[in-house]
Amino acid sequence: MAILIRNATTVVTMDATLSELSNADIRIDDGIITEIGKGLEHTGDVIDASGCVVTPGLVNTHHHLYQTLTRAVPGGQDALLFGWLKTLYPIWSRFGPEEMFVSAQIGLAELALSGCTLTSDHLYLFPNGARLDDTIAAAHEIGLRFHPTRGAMSIGESDGGLPPDTLVEREADILEDCIRVIDTHHDPRDGAMVRVGVAPCSPFSVSRELMRDAAVLARDKGVMLHTHLAENDEDIAYSEAQFGCRPGQYAEELGWTGPDVWHAHCVKLDGQEIALFAKSRTGVAHCPCSNCRLGSGIAPIRGMRDAGVPVGLGVDGSASNDACNLIGEARQAMLLQRVAYGADATSAREALYIATRGGAEVLGRTDCGQIAVGKRADIALWDITGVESAGSWDPAALLLAGPTRVKHLLVEGRLVVKDSQIATLDLPRVIERQTALAKALMT
Repeated sequence: MAILIRNATTVVTMDATLSELSNADIRIDDGIITEIGKGLEHTGDVIDASGCVVTPGLVNTHHHLYQTLTRAVPGGQDALLFGWLKTLYPIWSRFGPEEMFVSAQIGLAELALSGCTLTSDHLYLFPNGARLDDTIAAAHEIGLRFHPTRGAMSIGESDGGLPPDTLVEREADILEDCIRVIDTHHDPRDGAMVRVGVAPCSPFSVSRELMRDAAVLARDKGVMLHTHLAENDEDIAYSEAQFGCRPGQYAEELGWTGPDVWHAHCVKLDGQEIALFAKSRTGVAHCPCSNCRLGSGIAPIRGMRDAGVPVGLGVDGSASNDACNLIGEARQAMLLQRVAYGADATSAREALYIATRGGAEVLGRTDCGQIAVGKRADIALWDITGVESAGSWDPAALLLAGPTRVKHLLVEGRLVVKDSQIATLDLPRVIERQTALAKALMT
């Protein structure tokens, strides 16, 4: 299908030269950007972009979509990470396939409305017959590009782990299902709508053997690896007590560094670990809102970026963020680095880069994250004629003065959001079902 995005006020390309274009057009053919210029001729569908800043679609590198059913749960609202998990594990153990599917629909819709075209998801518990396939079906319905990861927990409370025994799995079963979902759903080609990763939940919920075996399996299958790492002080203390080393060293020993690996949070990485990640091109999913909500700290993103660590953004789960707003996450990332390191530590454009091309690079998607000829047509249009941008001297500085809901969103050249509404889903109906499911969990 041919589409022309016409007369954009500003196009922030995030291309090789980080160019920004005024009054520009973008031609799309069969989901690929084929021409960028002014006054382009066209006979197909046209999207009027006057009064809009156009950016690459945002990329979310860490999420737990199932958690949209457990926002603002009493008992977990003011807890640190481990206490928060202890509060929520019993609730999550009551989930089944419908809870996974509907919560993913809601989370993906919220992401899309905030400009996200590509998201990963870390699903590490599978109670009552739930499967990774449930979230993949939700992403297919909404139309977002999706990188689900098959997570796992194998060490329950009776073996000294954090999760209840009802939520852990046999390690042989975990590996077997990883093979199944990769063989069923993973697409390694450019333009893939689904790529599957392998993602044991964390070093404190799986064995050393599973971490090592997961890395071997992922590399045999040619897929990426993901887990939580160095999220807070408790995390560091656990690693030092149980493994006799810091998290970065533990990851390196087990094969969990390299360009096919990305870790969530990394709030407490020290200088040596940052240097290790930079040298090995190990990626980081920075989740500033969740880190604030759980009191984990401010990740040293300035130091990571300066050292050459690939960094993307993640909204994390809605039980520790309470929102899936990726453009808001980008603003928070910018502000926190300024709090920690000074007002010139991170510009609005650098934070937007992290939220777009940076995230695509972390996920190994060289075909996404840019508005450039030959790249996939994952594009966000932001209306700057509204009150949020009124008086702005620099409309392209969206994270300083700009809307937090996208006007139009295209994924693979298809409209997922049109006129600030989800175009692929009866969202009010799904919200009604989500509300009913949440109320059932409260009883």
